[in-house]
Amino acid sequence: MTEPPSDLNQRIAERVRELRAAKALSLEALATKSGVSRSMISLIERGESSPTAVVLERLATGLGVMLASLFDAPAVQAPASPVARHADQVQWQDPASGYVRRNISPPGVPQPMQIVEVHFPPGGRVAFETGARDARVHQQVWVLEGTIDITVGETRHALREGDCLAMRLDRPTMFHNPTRKPARYAVVIATEPA
Repeated sequence: MTEPPSDLNQRIAERVRELRAAKALSLEALATKSGVSRSMISLIERGESSPTAVVLERLATGLGVMLASLFDAPAVQAPASPVARHADQVQWQDPASGYVRRNISPPGVPQPMQIVEVHFPPGGRVAFETGARDARVHQQVWVLEGTIDITVGETRHALREGDCLAMRLDRPTMFHNPTRKPARYAVVIATEPA
């Protein structure tokens, strides 16, 4: 489901507010935990900002959730469906790099894994300052089309169609498409308690 940016910003705003309240964190406390300024968090929570993937990743880490969960609809009383229909899957574009991510996994289903599909533009680059988390997070990136370079810490991995990289999200990670053609890859994220 491709929502207009303003609707998706509102969804992210509600979700960040909901998660922050559930953790009983003040704006200041979340700013300290995430490294995102209090004023930026306030703008995001009011739906007045189109945050980048890097900012959202920092917020997700500070809230103790995965980035994909920031795109879920706010919690509702109805039980979650075990099926995520293609038409209902949330799609979001990073305003900084232009990459487009689609949350494939059914939202709200309590499982230790999530699947995301990413379309990465030619020349695109995103650097996440991933650090220690409360839980161990494992990620596998499977290249479906094109080429993507992933640098984990100091190690660069040049991946081509069909290649799959397994890694832990515990150090800085950079994604880069060094070509003039778009790349498409699937990301499977699994969380285990620390």
